[in-house]
Amino acid sequence: MTKDEFKKTALGGITNNPVFVLVLGMCPTIAKSDNIINAFSLGVCTAFVLIFSNVIISALRKLIPDKVHLPAYIIIIASLVTFVQMVVSSFLPDLNDSIGAFIALITVNCIILGRAEAFAGKNKVLPSLIDGVSMGLGFIASITLLGAVRQGLCAALGSGFFDKTMGGFIVLGLMMAVFNAVYSHVRERQKQNTALIEREV
Repeated sequence: MTKDEFKKTALGGITNNPVFVLVLGMCPTIAKSDNIINAFSLGVCTAFVLIFSNVIISALRKLIPDKVHLPAYIIIIASLVTFVQMVVSSFLPDLNDSIGAFIALITVNCIILGRAEAFAGKNKVLPSLIDGVSMGLGFIASITLLGAVRQGLCAALGSGFFDKTMGGFIVLGLMMAVFNAVYSHVRERQKQNTALIEREV
């Protein structure tokens, strides 16, 4: 793994943020970002499954026949989700009551299956681990930030509108616009700086 490849993979959670850029996993993102605790908790559960499914799938990639690789990925992911469900239901019953149904849906979350198909199934364990951590942290950060903004707006305005699905979509759309505008500006500045350095050299 070269330095450039490491950097690209490690920054994947920002440059290809699963929520603000790739727009994946919208159902749980909207449904459980109504407050910061639910958002962060679901983000952590999803990241755990993403990281370990990436590692396991990468380690087994040469042993899984191409014809059955998708069902095999789903079995691995579902097994990890079952483990998370057992832990949450046993030790965090209040959290289980709040987000329990959406933990089960992690099995079919496009973010996890997408990374398994696009990255872990084609790369070695270490890059897959880095990809899982990066994308997992990116998801935690984005859904938690969304939850914080929605909760803050509800408290500031004294209205429950932003708890609802429509309010969630509006806030998400605005945050996506801001994120992509800022990221585009940063990329443009980087290009200008690179061009300036090259001219000086």
